[in-house]
Amino acid sequence: MGPFITVLPLLTIVHLLPLSLALPFEQKVFWDFGKEIDVKDLMMMMMKDEEDGSAFEPEPPVQPTCPFACHCGHWVVQCSDQGLHYVPDYGIPTDTRLFDLQSNNILEIREGDFKKLPNLYSLILVNNQISRIHPRAFAPLKRLQRLYLSHNLLTSIPKNLPPSLVELRIHDNRIKKVAARTFLGLANMNVIEMGRNPLQNSGLEPGAFMGLRLNFLRISEAKLTGVPKDLPDTLHELHLDHNQIQAIELEDLSQYRQLYRLGLSFNHIRNIEHGSLSYLPNLRELHLDNNRLSSVPSGLPFMKYLQVIYLHSNNISNVGVDDFCPTGFGMKRAFYNGISLFGNPINYWEVEPATFRCVSDRLAIQFGNYKK
Repeated sequence: MGPFITVLPLLTIVHLLPLSLALPFEQKVFWDFGKEIDVKDLMMMMMKDEEDGSAFEPEPPVQPTCPFACHCGHWVVQCSDQGLHYVPDYGIPTDTRLFDLQSNNILEIREGDFKKLPNLYSLILVNNQISRIHPRAFAPLKRLQRLYLSHNLLTSIPKNLPPSLVELRIHDNRIKKVAARTFLGLANMNVIEMGRNPLQNSGLEPGAFMGLRLNFLRISEAKLTGVPKDLPDTLHELHLDHNQIQAIELEDLSQYRQLYRLGLSFNHIRNIEHGSLSYLPNLRELHLDNNRLSSVPSGLPFMKYLQVIYLHSNNISNVGVDDFCPTGFGMKRAFYNGISLFGNPINYWEVEPATFRCVSDRLAIQFGNYKK
């Protein structure tokens, strides 16, 4: 283990600890999409929406019924892990708010599968074998807000999604194309998770996201070779990790000025064109780890609100004294609380302590011995 840096008395801002004491940052993600849906969490979310007035008022309970082999409670029908090939067509209470059908063998969604469920709030169809959804299957669901279709065999986004929809998860399917006007009329949509689909840039047709005012979008583990140019300009979070992006060109990010978090980890990025990051004045968190960068991206000192930047596991061999912090006063509104540089060919004991003069805490800097 190499020596560690101690800041000179006049720069008593930060000193760097040995690797054994500097643990990697824990990334905060929106959801863990590799796990099954937690029905309890959804129920808590639904109850909170009702308290906030964004869901709907409860109705008097009706005579309890329940499909065979399922479990029914107050507003909830759980039919997960039952080997079902179709949605049950009898016994579902009409006041059901949450319908859990995950981890079955459902092959298709038929037109009348949800015709008696006008009050449905959440529909979970994760981890089935669904390859076909009738164009009018979701028409009766006038109050549906959360639709989870991840881990299926769909080749396209379902048609005629309910206008009430707030969140769509369609992660890990076989979607190669998102046609123009696919989401038109979904003014309430806030979150779309569509990672692990074989989507190329050419598969995102112009106007595909027309009319959306999204807050969160993930297109990770796809086949993108560049940052898509026609996504909603309202995005606060954009995750494009595990793709094949080669570079960030000057205007790639120009329309995403409201981003708070940008994920570009695990790509093939070698170059970020000078001035590209200036289009992101509100960015708080930037993930560029596990790429092929040979230097710290330019423009970081002028990003007033940037607090966390992941640069580990690149090819960065040198860190300049002004790579992260501005030279003047009053330019940086928020100090860094995380800079990761481990896994790069840097002699960290040669980095000047003043390089990190705008870092909030001594534990915020992460270096490590480089092993080729």
